[in-house]
Amino acid sequence: MTLKAAVLIRGMTIATAAGLGGVLAASGTAAEDPAFTALRQDMAQRVQEQILLSGAQTGVGELDPRLLEALKTVPRHRFVPEVLRPLAYRMQPLPVGEDQNIATPFLVALMTQLARPAAKDRVFETGTGAGYHAAILSRVVAEVYSVEVVAPLARLAAGTLKLLGYENVRSKPGDGYYGWREHAPYDAIIVKEAIDHVPAPLLRQLKVGGRLVMPLGPARGPQILTVIEKRDEGRLRKTEVFEVFFSPLQGGERT
Repeated sequence: MTLKAAVLIRGMTIATAAGLGGVLAASGTAAEDPAFTALRQDMAQRVQEQILLSGAQTGVGELDPRLLEALKTVPRHRFVPEVLRPLAYRMQPLPVGEDQNIATPFLVALMTQLARPAAKDRVFETGTGAGYHAAILSRVVAEVYSVEVVAPLARLAAGTLKLLGYENVRSKPGDGYYGWREHAPYDAIIVKEAIDHVPAPLLRQLKVGGRLVMPLGPARGPQILTVIEKRDEGRLRKTEVFEVFFSPLQGGERT
């Protein structure tokens, strides 16, 4: 799909708030504030509306009902520092520590939908971040494998995911450029950092018929949100969605 410059999604550009130190304070036993439930329902509705409004450009006319339900149930506020929880259901990225951010709910939903996840799928993602996207994926596929190059953040995300009971997610510190070969092949791969080429290791780990969703372009942006479909005999089909701004990939091969 041809890029339309009118749509700019600045998903990964908010500076980390001073003094957060990457702390994702969470209690696994505390009952949820009903206000958060209401805010989450409203967020899911707004994401659905944005998906409909952008459908002519993205090719996504509506969300998979399972994905919409995940947006309504996964507690985004548990994946951000406690001081930012009142902002958790706004349509914006938020800092989560270690100079990293949690992407907008719209981008999380769109990238997931573009991957066309099925209930039996195995999915790999780079850039675990705080773990929110992995939690969303866990509600629509069978297995999620996630890698985060910033080790302290990877450990925090793993702890949060375990605390909240997302048992079909496996995560580890590591360089997502090289995937997670032990669990390949994957039905879908989602790359959440900017890079100017498609990593060969990820293509090798993608099943024939699988889809790789990534921001493709220069590290300083802008990039183009792109879907790579792996076809028979090594052929690839590339579809451009629209312009985005993501943080650059940390690790991998440098060109």
